[in-house]
Amino acid sequence: MSIIDWIIIALFLSLLVGLGFRFSRKNRNLEDYFLGGRSMPTWMVALAATGTSISAGTFVGSPELGFNTNLTYLMLCIGAIFGGLLVAWLFLPKLYKAGTITIYGYIGDRFGETSKRWTSVMFLLGQLFTSGSRLFIAAIAVSVILYGSIQFQFLMYSIIILGVISTIYTMAGGIKGLIYIDTIQILLVVGTGLIALGMVYVSMTPDFSFSDIWHSLTHGRVKVGGEWTPGSKLQVVDPSLRFDVPYNLIGALIGATVFKVVQFSTDHEFVQRQLTCKSVKTAGVSLVYSQIMSLPIVLIFLSIGLLLWVKYNALDPSGLCGFASDARDLFPQYIKNSVPTGLRGLMIVGVLAAALSSFNSAINSMASSFTADLYLPIRRDRGHEITSAEAQMASSKKMAALMGAVLTAFAIVTAVMQQASGLNLVDFATGVMCFSYAGMGGVFVCALFTKRGNTRSVVAALIIGLLVVLAMQPYVLGPASEALLGHRISIAWTWWTPIGSLISFLVCYAGRSSKTVNN
Repeated sequence: MSIIDWIIIALFLSLLVGLGFRFSRKNRNLEDYFLGGRSMPTWMVALAATGTSISAGTFVGSPELGFNTNLTYLMLCIGAIFGGLLVAWLFLPKLYKAGTITIYGYIGDRFGETSKRWTSVMFLLGQLFTSGSRLFIAAIAVSVILYGSIQFQFLMYSIIILGVISTIYTMAGGIKGLIYIDTIQILLVVGTGLIALGMVYVSMTPDFSFSDIWHSLTHGRVKVGGEWTPGSKLQVVDPSLRFDVPYNLIGALIGATVFKVVQFSTDHEFVQRQLTCKSVKTAGVSLVYSQIMSLPIVLIFLSIGLLLWVKYNALDPSGLCGFASDARDLFPQYIKNSVPTGLRGLMIVGVLAAALSSFNSAINSMASSFTADLYLPIRRDRGHEITSAEAQMASSKKMAALMGAVLTAFAIVTAVMQQASGLNLVDFATGVMCFSYAGMGGVFVCALFTKRGNTRSVVAALIIGLLVVLAMQPYVLGPASEALLGHRISIAWTWWTPIGSLISFLVCYAGRSSKTVNN
């Protein structure tokens, strides 16, 4: 990279850190630090929530997905919009009006302190793998740009660099600073994607017309089960009634909708954004708008992968061979090798924006949950209560630093897990979320819409939900079904949360209520 590229990157990182420390002076108590005083404007929360959804998994993983497959992944974005509508209508009003620092405080009001702590722990464990995987995916791009390779040692260095930078400004600014920063970052991500899409298209136009590109895509090849087979790369709807593929119509409209309902109502990383709004109505509007905005952004990055497939297939067969078996670094390699100086620096800023926008929100949401649901209550129970706002703020910043360090370490673990799983980057990043979502989904539905359940049934539901998802993993279900039934059964990740949540709900509902709660 040239000195111009490095200057652009340095200015961007300085801006992030500067904004973080600027907003640090405006945080007077925990509600300011973790909820922004419930005063954030709707449009800004919607953009920030879009930034949380559009992580490095989209920036790096969607071009890989477009290169290898087609446009059926867009159906999951439709499911996300439906999920957002259901949460805004049924879930957010109760969670918002609870008035707690985290949504797990609502579980404490409903089932007791022990249930709150167990649910918070489940969220924290889930975030370690979920956000760790996002940081690892972002590190793929950084590793290519800095070292020209995605060898494990370079991935590790890149993970540490990203983790340290994100932790510094997240610890300083709190949620209000993050919302402003995420708003800037999502605009950079979209701008980078549009520029890259235009550049790839223009680079082919001397040799390929639009109709030529269209013909290549409609008569293309897609990767199925690790093998390339003929198929249209512009297919959007897959009407097949199968439960072993993630992006068909039934998986999107039922499986993905339920997955998103659980995500938007039980994952504090997402709900925290809505809790910063001025009212429950604006919270719901920001959630739905964020998912509507996500659809065209995902299409942009899928299209980059489609055009790169056409480019390499028609004009650079050697490049096609290089990415045919592993396209994880497809887009980062394009940025490094084909984008001119200056513009390359801007695109790298887009990569960093996608990476940091999701990782910083994870640090803040985990710090809020750990502080408000575990650390401060446990100190109170032991007779060492922290009462002053200043001391609580100091503790919160320490917890943010701790969460950043732990997440960075787990990102290295997820790098090993993804390699062993054989899943593409997008499926891996979303699939790991299901381990915590299944149990929490059942618990929250029981808490919000019934008067049953108690501490024991909550704990049992959380554990069983995790075990059910574990049982549906390909490396567990496949060999077990073959041994018992004589053939392998496979269940796509889009169904892990619906099945696990249903079972965990029944377990939680089986417990009799130990007290009367006004829902």
